[in-house]
Amino acid sequence: MKRMALAAVTVLTLAACGQPPSAQRGGGGDLVIGISLPLSGDFAQPGGEAKRGYEVWRDLVNAKGGVLGRKVQLKIVDDASNQDTVVADYTKLITQDRVDFVLGTFSSLLNYPASAVAEKNRMVFIEPAGGAAKMFERGFKYLFFAQPAASGHQADVFAEWIKSLPENQRPKTAAYPSQDDPFAKPVIDSLRSQLEAQGVKTVNTDVYPGDTTNFQTLATTLSTAKPDLIAQGAVFEDGVGLVRALKQLDYSPKMLFQTSAPSNGEQYANGVGIAGTEGVLYTVSWNEKAQTPLNAEFVAAYRKAYDNAPPAEDAADAFAAAQVLQAATEKVGAVDQEKISAWLHANTVETILGPLSWMPTGEPKGSFMLAQWQGGKVEVIAPKDLATTAHAVNPKPGWKAAR
Repeated sequence: MKRMALAAVTVLTLAACGQPPSAQRGGGGDLVIGISLPLSGDFAQPGGEAKRGYEVWRDLVNAKGGVLGRKVQLKIVDDASNQDTVVADYTKLITQDRVDFVLGTFSSLLNYPASAVAEKNRMVFIEPAGGAAKMFERGFKYLFFAQPAASGHQADVFAEWIKSLPENQRPKTAAYPSQDDPFAKPVIDSLRSQLEAQGVKTVNTDVYPGDTTNFQTLATTLSTAKPDLIAQGAVFEDGVGLVRALKQLDYSPKMLFQTSAPSNGEQYANGVGIAGTEGVLYTVSWNEKAQTPLNAEFVAAYRKAYDNAPPAEDAADAFAAAQVLQAATEKVGAVDQEKISAWLHANTVETILGPLSWMPTGEPKGSFMLAQWQGGKVEVIAPKDLATTAHAVNPKPGWKAAR
């Protein structure tokens, strides 16, 4: 949070000059959308997927004539997973490049200062990732999170699913290791609180830095404690790293829940080995099989563009963020940041994630789904009305038994 505070000071320094530039936008030519993404550094993998999602949206929209009759151009720059860089990037995109719109980057860590730049300049800021509670405690008018729920509620569906199980299938003990990340850790903290209220005993709460690459010590600690459930606050590489370390020790918990990491589809499966995915649980904002507006087109276009690879959740979230911006702009009928913000606060937008609507703070009002890797594919197992299968793998098979 000290880094967030320093970045916020930088925001005010860089953006506090002159009239907000949003007042002079909306000219002719291409509709230019500025985006800074972590295409290198700690968040490069999900940042790259967000880029793919934005670009698939751009191509589909332009094939249909663009937005407001203008072709969409994306101006994407690399923030290198760095808070200072993301502040400088959005400041330049808004005040010098004078883009028509901006869309958000990846992670609460980066979106926290980035959204402050947009707010200072009265620019709508729709973020595809960044659900930490602190994002929505600042009273921002132009901020909107394009996922179903913020981090404090992401694990609710998992906690409810555990509660619904027969008593002999519920975990008795749990470990909650987490990356020191402003999105991942609150998810795990919330889950811990809910499961402790159900009587699940906590045996580990280790927090590790975001740049951790060696998980042998943590894996050894967990294998010694032998929890029934490991619930890890993982972004991507740390989720893969812990599974690899646990496999080396041949310790497999009865349940494994991770934030974010398992949602990275083929890359996660390649990282842990397809057998290592079996039974892994995570909460998810999107499903490839969902019957939502444009979802089939999104999936087909993504697979065509990227060697038939299945889309990752981060790509879908970025696509949805762009859908939100498009819907509001077309309803307002102009590049008018004030009117677009007001329209979004008062309306619901249909996206590939389902319907999205927001509280005055920009926090969404919905809930996540519970997904599980089964037989090399992802299935939704809760809630029942959105489930793609009635079967859940429980307990998770050991690493050697997984197929």
